[in-house]
Amino acid sequence: MNRSSLESPIRWYLQAIALGPTQQSRRPQQRVKAAKQLVLLALVGLIAWPAPGVAQFAQTVPNLQPSAATTGDAGYILGAGDRIRVDFFEVPEYSGEFLVLPSGTVNLPQVGAVSVQGKTLKQASNDIGAKFAPYLRQPLVTISLLAARPIKVAIAGEVNRPGSYNTKPEASATDIGATSVTRMIELAGGITQAADVRRVQIRRARPGSTGAAVLNVDLWQLLKTGDINQDVALRDGDSIFIPASESINLDEASQLASASFSTTETRPLKVAIVGQVQRPGPYIISGATDNETGINTNTQQKIPTITKAIQVAGGITQTADIRNIELRRRTNSGPAQITKIDFWQLLAGGDLRQDLPLQDGDTIVIPTATALSAKEATELAAASFSPDKITVNIVGEVVKPGAVEVPPNTPLNQAVLAAGGFNKRRAKQSAVTLVRLNPDGTVSKRLISVNLAQGLNNNSNPPLRNNDTVIIGRSSLAGISDTVGNVLSPLSNVFGLFRLLGL
Repeated sequence: MNRSSLESPIRWYLQAIALGPTQQSRRPQQRVKAAKQLVLLALVGLIAWPAPGVAQFAQTVPNLQPSAATTGDAGYILGAGDRIRVDFFEVPEYSGEFLVLPSGTVNLPQVGAVSVQGKTLKQASNDIGAKFAPYLRQPLVTISLLAARPIKVAIAGEVNRPGSYNTKPEASATDIGATSVTRMIELAGGITQAADVRRVQIRRARPGSTGAAVLNVDLWQLLKTGDINQDVALRDGDSIFIPASESINLDEASQLASASFSTTETRPLKVAIVGQVQRPGPYIISGATDNETGINTNTQQKIPTITKAIQVAGGITQTADIRNIELRRRTNSGPAQITKIDFWQLLAGGDLRQDLPLQDGDTIVIPTATALSAKEATELAAASFSPDKITVNIVGEVVKPGAVEVPPNTPLNQAVLAAGGFNKRRAKQSAVTLVRLNPDGTVSKRLISVNLAQGLNNNSNPPLRNNDTVIIGRSSLAGISDTVGNVLSPLSNVFGLFRLLGL
């Protein structure tokens, strides 16, 4: 007789001896049949008695060991609302699907309510097996999670919408599908630009203990190396805290802003820009291109940057110190961050790290330059964050006096030519007066010798600033002519009256 012929009677025998006294009385025929076949096999010498081959065969049958088995994540904590399946080996009438009730119990046949609240799948299977010990000999219990209950998780720190969230994970045959850290951050509106993703903390209650365990998560490793282990599965009652970084890392800011768990909102941001811009003050800006500025932003992350904010404020002035721009950023969980920005590196070397993404509440401070060469002024005027035009007033003896729009850093000579040039019969072409309103509110006045062949320089052909006024005076001959005309004007009126009267 081969092994397959032994399988059926041995299995009947194991099932019979697994039944308790109560259940044995319900299956006498099966028990008797199994016993007779085993005795017959023993008599013909195919197996030893008392059935050591039974134990040997049992080792080859899956799920026949006395320890309980579970599917899914053994660390999952059961609670009210979970749907589970309880399987009893070879006792299908006890097996079935059950809902964990608000009391934290499941109602099982024969034994009634069994508490599973706060227990892992393995712990619950052991407890259920213990409850059925009076009815089954060596009960073999397997628990599977069919549908996980909604979990409640709190999140605080550097996220856009901190608070408490309810989410319902999905379960499958091989995966509980618990909500992960990054998924919960996305539900909270994404991280802020001030977040320190290297020091994310998860506080988790210990079952049966008053204390809490603290899990440290490094989401930067998830971004940098794809370490999926950092995206920890959450449990009901977990708390997530994302601290603020001590400073902004220019090398990481752009990658952090484009992460899947960064902010995905395109709502306008309220920022303030002060110092050397044409129109300092608070602004509401968005990442989309608008007709006023024509500035394109990153279409993937749609977050406005420092250059966009400067453009909305009218662009920098010609006295701006772009080497020492300061970004002040408030945080939800720590002191404000202050970051130095060098836009000269952006202009000279194309260092895009300097053009940081903004967040709501940022303040940009652009100081006044103490020294700026003519070459630097020319390069600065051509930058994308400089205004396209400035307005200067040309008054006096020019062909077309009035307000003139010219490019930033335009030399005085070119501004005069833009107004039609000197009135050759009346203008004093050797010198003009430059009147300038300074940033501190004072007014300066300079007499400048004019040489139309002179290149850009601060002495005879200075670069003009927005709202400068250039006054072109009269020549000496034009002054004498105007004086004589004023004296003779009354007499000419009298002679005209005599002619009118025919005298």
